[in-house]
Parts: sequence; C-alpha cells; structure tokens
Amino acid sequence: MPVARWFLLFGALAGLTFAAGVATVMTMAARTAELNPRREVADQVDRLIVALIVVFVLLLVCAAGLALVVRYAVLKPIDQLTDQVRAVAAGDFDRDLHVDRPAELAELSSHIDSMRGRILSGWRTAQDQAEELRRSNGELEQFAYVASHDLQEPLRKVASFTQMLEQRYADRLDDRARQYIHFAVDGAKRMQALINDLLDFSRVGRVTGGRTPTESGAALDRALDNLSAAIEESGATITRDELPTVLGNQTQLTQLFQNLIENAVKFRSEEPPRVHIGVRRDGGMWEFRCSDNGIGVEPKYADRIFLIFQRLHARDVYPGTGIGLALCRKIVEYHGGRLWLDGDATGPGGHGATFRWTLPAAGDT
Repeated sequence: MPVARWFLLFGALAGLTFAAGVATVMTMAARTAELNPRREVADQVDRLIVALIVVFVLLLVCAAGLALVVRYAVLKPIDQLTDQVRAVAAGDFDRDLHVDRPAELAELSSHIDSMRGRILSGWRTAQDQAEELRRSNGELEQFAYVASHDLQEPLRKVASFTQMLEQRYADRLDDRARQYIHFAVDGAKRMQALINDLLDFSRVGRVTGGRTPTESGAALDRALDNLSAAIEESGATITRDELPTVLGNQTQLTQLFQNLIENAVKFRSEEPPRVHIGVRRDGGMWEFRCSDNGIGVEPKYADRIFLIFQRLHARDVYPGTGIGLALCRKIVEYHGGRLWLDGDATGPGGHGATFRWTLPAAGDT
C-alpha cells in the first residue's frame, strides 16, 4: 500500500481516538456535575477539564502540523521523484531526476540521476559501437564478395595458363623450369584454399543462418560423405556413439565434424587411423569428444593450435592453411559452447589426441 494511504489510515485512527477522548471527558464532566460535589472539588474538576481540553487542542494542532510536514516535506517530493523515474522508465532518458527537499531524498535523487547519466552514456556508446560494427560487417561482406569472385579468378587463370604453358612447351622445358611451374601452380592453389578457409571463418554466425534443433548424427553423416575419399584412401575406421539432437546450425556442425575428423586422418601415425566420436550429457549441454590414434599434440601447444594460421608442422609434411581448428573453436563458441584439447585423455590404442567440445541440448532429448 502506498505511504500516503498509510498516513491517511493512521490519521483517521488518531482522529477517532481524539474524538473518543473528547467525548469521554465531556461525559465524565457531566456525571461529575450530577453528583453535586463541593465547590472546591467542582472547581478542581473544571480546571482539569479545561487542562484536558487544552491538551487535546494542542495535540490536534500538532497532528495537523505533522500532517502538513509529512505532506509537503515527504509525500510530495516522493511523488515528484516517482513521476520523474516513471518518465525515464517510459523512454525519456534525458529527463533529469531532482528534488530539492528533504536532504535525504535530494541526495537519493542525485545518486539516481548520476546512475542514469552513466547508463545513458554507456548505452549511447554501445549504440555507436553497434553502428560501427554494422558498417564494418558491411565492408566485410563486400570483402567476402571480392575475395570469393574477383580475387580467385586471377588465381584460377594463373594456375590454368601455367599448366597450359607446361603442356604446350613440355619438350622445350628442362627440370628446373618444370619445378618453377610446379611452384607457381602450387602457390596459386594454396592461395585459393587459404581464401576459401578465410571466407568460411568470416561467415561463422553471419550468413549461415540461425540455430535450430539439429540432429548431430546427420551432420556427422554429411561430414563423412564429404571425407569419403580421404577415409577410403587412408583405411580409416570411424566409430561413434548414438548422437543427440542439439541446438545448432547443421552446416556449421558439419564443418566442425569434418575438420576434426580430417585432422585425425591427416595427422595419423603408422597405424591405420581409428577415430571415435563420443558424447555424454552434462547438465544443459552435450559434451562431445573426437579421439584418434594419431601422432597426438604436446600439452604445451594446447592453446596455440586454436590460433589462426598457427602450424606445428612444416607445410610439405602436413598440408593445410592453419585455420581448421580456429574455425572449429569459432563455430563452437558461436553455439554457446567451448572447445579444448584434453591433454589427459588418449585415443584408441592408448595414444593420439582427444578434442572435447560442448553444444547446447535441444530440449529434453
């Protein structure tokens, strides 16, 4: 109940008590007069009645004064501050919050207004940053378009015409010339692969759609289809647990499985690759793992391998652009999870590497 109503309630009770007291005094005075007391007693009673009436009047005046003080010194400033706060809450963020009295409410309004100013400043800064981010994203979209079309076309021409040059003048080229042509073609193809990987990295969370309930098993099936040639060539064996439904984007989850399994096949040991995809429930998340029997990763490189363009091996030994694991981590973080190398776990055969990541569960699956 509002404070004003509490004051009205207690004021009404005080008024009833005052009226009851006056009525009681008047009744007692009338009954005393009916007893015909001696003159001295009657005079004392009259003086007592007058004193009581004076006290009641003074109490009435004090109550009225207190009511005025409360009304104009407390209730009215509170109403004023309440109206100002409501105006700010309704969207008038430039509205100043200020009352003059009493000192306690004036100090409180000053603190609230200072907080309003800080929030407003932070909000406007966030708006400016969001606008700058939208502009930057627009420029990034333009760059992605240029990279996917205008930049790759010259690379395709370099590779194709260089190969045509080798075919047409093969009888006139020595081994060194053929080696130079090979370097040129290989460089153009690696540049194309790098551009495509950078585009995939930049697209995460921007142009691949939102997150919906997705069968992670179906995403794994698509990844295995894409890697069928590499799996068959290496003689790899892929096993899995029964995979759940998660809240995610199927295209990105396919990229995630594909990159992790491709790495497991690429960085294999002398034994045929064996990869296992496992999963367990962890609260509102599903924790996945990809274990292999490959060459493994030293624990000291557990963080470095997730940085873009970071490589632990020479390109001529293990080809690649150094973006795969960085892309995997970005995909997982976009889904609200985390990806890490489990340095304490080993893969099939007691060696290799185990990557773990979490994805949000889609309902009670």
